[in-house]
Amino acid sequence: MQTVRTPAVAGLFYPADATELHAQVRHFLSQVEPSAEPPPKAIIAPHAGYIYSGPVAASAYARLRAVREVVTRIVLLGPSHRVGFRGLAVSGMKAFATPFGQIPVDQDAVEQIRGLPEVGFLEQAHAQEHSLEVHLPFLQEVLGEFKLVPLVVGDARPAEVGAVLEALWGGPETLIVISSDLSHYQDYQTARNLDSATSRAIEALRYEDIGYDQACGRNPVNGLLWVARRKGLRGETIDLRNSGDTAGSRDQVVGYGAYVFH
Repeated sequence: MQTVRTPAVAGLFYPADATELHAQVRHFLSQVEPSAEPPPKAIIAPHAGYIYSGPVAASAYARLRAVREVVTRIVLLGPSHRVGFRGLAVSGMKAFATPFGQIPVDQDAVEQIRGLPEVGFLEQAHAQEHSLEVHLPFLQEVLGEFKLVPLVVGDARPAEVGAVLEALWGGPETLIVISSDLSHYQDYQTARNLDSATSRAIEALRYEDIGYDQACGRNPVNGLLWVARRKGLRGETIDLRNSGDTAGSRDQVVGYGAYVFH
């Protein structure tokens, strides 16, 4: 019986060779100006192929360098691109693998949230899903060793996602990572306008103002904003670009934003 979730998009979204992957991730991180702000409790970062969204994701991950010895658990939520379902899907796997090695799943945390009505096991939601996988090498590079709580989010309301996040909130040892791209396949200027409006909604914690056409990870994003509003967190946009800025044409672009919450 399989107990390790093997990479589905290594060699497609990011390099499958560990040496090449190290070099690429380190390059992206090296381009980010250091920040004097305290490290965030939660981040939102994109999940496209690294040549497109890697520089934007790195702007969020670079903020985590200071908590390498502090953060020991990552609660990672991303949208389902391949499987339709209701609620949030956990995995029964013991570990998730990347070219950098295996990341153990926090079994105690999985047990803790299994009793919530919106949480269930759905392995097929995880098997080919890239929205969680592409974040793992960045997290391994910046944080080293940690345990993972992987959650693929299907059809779920902000309060339902928020209830799961509240149950796993923890203290400084726990970081929340939300995976989402922004607008899809608009022309360059339309995308910039749409993504700017989405960023303003994220900063204002206005989950009511974010639709599926604005963020493919709308459901996990809105769950975080629901909790952030309850807990009095402050959201900040630290990078906002699209594929026309990074590695693609400007005829049809995908938007990418990086956000931190303190």
